[in-house]
Amino acid sequence: MLSFHTCPLATLGGKDTGGMNVYVRDLTRELGRQGLGVDVFTRSQDEHQPHVKEDLGYGNRVIHIPAGPEVPLSKAILLQHVPEFVGGVREFARAQQINYDLIHAHYWLSGVAARSLREVWGVPFVQMFHTLGHMKNRVAQRPAEMESDLRLHAETELMREADRIIAATLAERTQLQWLYRADVSCVEVIPPGVDLNLFYPRPSIEAKARIGVKPNDKLLLFVGRIEPLKGVETLLRAMAILHRKGLPGYHHLCLSIIGGDAEESPSLKNVEMQRLKHLRAELGIADLVTFLGAQDQDALPNYYAAAEAVVMPSHYESFGMVALEAMACGTPVIASEVGGLAFLVRDGQTGFHVPDRDPEALANRICEVLTDPALRSRLGEQAALYARSYAWPLVAEKIIGVYGSVLREDQSSEGLAPARSPKGEHL
Repeated sequence: MLSFHTCPLATLGGKDTGGMNVYVRDLTRELGRQGLGVDVFTRSQDEHQPHVKEDLGYGNRVIHIPAGPEVPLSKAILLQHVPEFVGGVREFARAQQINYDLIHAHYWLSGVAARSLREVWGVPFVQMFHTLGHMKNRVAQRPAEMESDLRLHAETELMREADRIIAATLAERTQLQWLYRADVSCVEVIPPGVDLNLFYPRPSIEAKARIGVKPNDKLLLFVGRIEPLKGVETLLRAMAILHRKGLPGYHHLCLSIIGGDAEESPSLKNVEMQRLKHLRAELGIADLVTFLGAQDQDALPNYYAAAEAVVMPSHYESFGMVALEAMACGTPVIASEVGGLAFLVRDGQTGFHVPDRDPEALANRICEVLTDPALRSRLGEQAALYARSYAWPLVAEKIIGVYGSVLREDQSSEGLAPARSPKGEHL
């Protein structure tokens, strides 16, 4: 498994940590439960951390490969360190005397590494992009938000060269075909899963007590990276509308924003975080909105359970892991009708869709959920039931099916009879 630019063990909510980290981590754990050995390779970003960690259980490992300075680096310069990363992966495999059967690459940078490894190892690779450069460019509002031509070219090449591509939704498969002219016959649509042992309904009063929220407070929640793509500005403007309208029980209304580093020094602070804090003050809602910074995922279930609704005002989401986690906890989701969210959130059943970049429409839906306890309860119950179909064991079985199909095709092309051992396989 390749997760070049970000470690699956990293704290969520940082600049480059989010749903993909959760996906790689939880899929690896579930593959281990089902008897597959997985080594996850990522670029080392801290020389003081052990280079090999066995935190994923079942003998599976996260291996941190030095490639360039062992510090966080921007994606803009990471591509030049891919060859060194590939060399480190090859050296680890040689030293451990491991012959891997299959490579599963996550994000386009990992795909570039996977392509090089396939050339020297002669094994197939499966690609998952998680986000697409062309889609991000379609919603970008500033030049700084645009993805490079290098990324677009690499993604286009990988779609032709990968043995199989996994898309999270039918929408993503359509985007691959429409924007990249990808051959969809090699695209499998398999959504991410959710850990139902961690994310499940629990009493709201107890959850509020655990996170320090008063029992009568009406909590709204945003969870995600702090970047323009996530649409937090739209949410803040919706909060200001609710403030002006005098929502019944308004004095008990609050919004918690999880993501980014709320206490970072001004010289290092995320530019978008600074902008949003200035906007919060400008809108006169500083007493309603709290930036909590990045949180460990084990803390998230209590925040989800304590919230009246989780709000996802994103301009683009390939899937929306936060929405799935919230629904699994029995919390309705109010989300922009974009990308994967348009498929994942069932409008009027597990939450509501709202038009992208429309604070007024978002405020109206929030008001509806907050002022109608019966509606909120019904949506939450249906959300929790719906989320069960995304349990990781079910999703991992489909992923394993893809692996088996790719391996059989690869063996067939070499004139070999298919043969797989239930144990001891390595990805």
